[in-house]
Amino acid sequence: TFSPAFTVVQAAPMAALIPLVTFVYGIGLVSKVLAVCLLAAPIIVLNAYQAVRNVSPVLIDMCRSFQGTRLQQVVLIILPAASPVIFAGLRLGVAAAFIGIVLAELLITPTGIGDIITYSSSIADYPTMFAVIFSIIVFAAVTVALIQRLEGAWFRPETVVRD
Repeated sequence: TFSPAFTVVQAAPMAALIPLVTFVYGIGLVSKVLAVCLLAAPIIVLNAYQAVRNVSPVLIDMCRSFQGTRLQQVVLIILPAASPVIFAGLRLGVAAAFIGIVLAELLITPTGIGDIITYSSSIADYPTMFAVIFSIIVFAAVTVALIQRLEGAWFRPETVVRD
């Protein structure tokens, strides 16, 4: 039902939507969080939807033939089979969320990370500017790596896609 809405939000240019979000919700934490969610949620939701939708019907029929309950079907068949695509979407969504964080900080409020980047750039303090950008990149990479490790811990290694 909501797939077309998520597709439209994913295709929309976020830098153009942020002023609209700011107009509706004002300058503050709510508009920042909404901007990040608008950037990350479509990727995560659409990947999870496609992953669950494309689980092999043979596996589901096998679970039914062994008199598996609906909960067993979801926990033992659907989630492990769909986990590689779900976690790939989660990793992509988290990466998009970090882009959203920087965009929101630069465009919505004159404080925080965006302020440090903008101010450092305006006074030609490039080492500070690049240190902040590098810190964001490192934090994003560590977060994505932790999600990948979590995937390996929760699901069988043979179902985990390795990069």
